[in-house]
Amino acid sequence: MRISIVIPARNEQLGLAPLLPRLRTLYPDAELIVVNDGSEDDTAAVARGAGATVVSHPYPKGNGAAIKSGARAATGDVLVFMDGDGQHDPADIASLLTPVAQGYDMVVGARSGRSSQASMARWSANTLYNRLASWMVNRRIDDLTSGFRAVNRRKFLSFLYLLPNGFSYPTTSTMAFFRAGYSVGFVPITVEQRVGKSHISPLRDGVRFFLIIFKIGTLYSPLKVYFPLSVLLAGLGLANYLLGAFGSGLLRFSNMSSLLLLAGLVVFFIGLIAEQLTNLQYKDIDHDLD
Repeated sequence: MRISIVIPARNEQLGLAPLLPRLRTLYPDAELIVVNDGSEDDTAAVARGAGATVVSHPYPKGNGAAIKSGARAATGDVLVFMDGDGQHDPADIASLLTPVAQGYDMVVGARSGRSSQASMARWSANTLYNRLASWMVNRRIDDLTSGFRAVNRRKFLSFLYLLPNGFSYPTTSTMAFFRAGYSVGFVPITVEQRVGKSHISPLRDGVRFFLIIFKIGTLYSPLKVYFPLSVLLAGLGLANYLLGAFGSGLLRFSNMSSLLLLAGLVVFFIGLIAEQLTNLQYKDIDHDLD
């Protein structure tokens, strides 16, 4: 099993300096790729000095774009993605690779507890994402947004067109693997305090993460979003009709009751169409990539 370790990095020279030599010591035969995402410091020079292959972007494109560039450049059977800011312990890679050797297609390093998150807001948001995603796929998801993971390279490449250029690539790739029927596992990991300054903006990326909730629902399990909404609208229309009937004694639909009932019906059919369109995304996936 050939391994390619892909590290997206933007201005991460301080984190890469101790990380890359450790990776070389633990995995001397692994392909080591650092994607320099338009860094303004010596990220590229530090990576080359440690013997890593450097893929450089002329300007910052985002974490997801760096992941995609690294995946395209890699040649290994298994891709290991990890951050270059010192949060991920190279010793934990072995924990990810063991389930992969046992047949898992994606193994995610799952953070646990409040202490593993950068802030209370991040912990709360990630908890919400995990619960929503678990409901979508009918399986417990321990960490939807962790960037520390090992994946089957060929299967991962088949989903590159779905991945955004921003920070939500872990969410999208995890849900895509579940939707395609691939095996996804989670192993607990330890997370250290990052070296340097975070590139995540609480306001800007907070709005983006909020939109991810709707993307998850409408892209991967549309009926689980549209059907409850249609039932709610139709239920409100029926309740409005019953209240009007009991109040006036006339068994007729008001304009509001009709509107709500029709809205519920329209939303339900939109959900059906969205479900069929979602299935089309996976029709050309080669499931014989083992």
